[in-house]
Amino acid sequence: MSDDEVQDEHPARVGRKRDHTRDAPILDATLAVLAEAGYEGMTIDLVAARAGAARATVYRRWASKADLVLAAATRLSETDVGLDRLPDTGSYRDDVIALFVQDTADDQQVRLQAMIGLLMVARIDKRLADAATRAGIGPWIEANRILMRRAVDRGEFPPADIDTLAEVIPMMCISRAVQQEPITREFSLALLDGVIIPALRAGR
Repeated sequence: MSDDEVQDEHPARVGRKRDHTRDAPILDATLAVLAEAGYEGMTIDLVAARAGAARATVYRRWASKADLVLAAATRLSETDVGLDRLPDTGSYRDDVIALFVQDTADDQQVRLQAMIGLLMVARIDKRLADAATRAGIGPWIEANRILMRRAVDRGEFPPADIDTLAEVIPMMCISRAVQQEPITREFSLALLDGVIIPALRAGR
């Protein structure tokens, strides 16, 4: 039986409180193992060993490897974006630049493998395809939408198709992940200056 099929064999007792302090170390371990072994090579046992947790502890929280990768990628993207603390410099371009994550080579590898893991989740379980997309790029799309709306509202740009434009950079990052190419600051700036800002200036 595979990790995706195994369910928790030791359910928590009724009334027992879940220790949420274990969640973050397990999700961090998930990303580390995913970066090293890829989605196919990642197992719940490897994640549990890296986190210093029991196998049952992981399964009490996430019923399958796919669920665990979704949770880890969601935490990564939400932590990076921080929708409740978006930059507000008065300039759309400066806001987006401030939003870019400054990655080391190791960080970039973790994010790339997390994206690839999400794509694998979507491929093996169509029910999770939408959830995988939301986990990896949902917060980034929403952040772009908010920053664009602010810029239009203050008159920096004319009314534009914000819902479509907000998806461009995140979706192009997915495309890079498919090709296993690094998602660099330079790549994002090229899209911002060459595609997004000209489209916003042109309006509808």
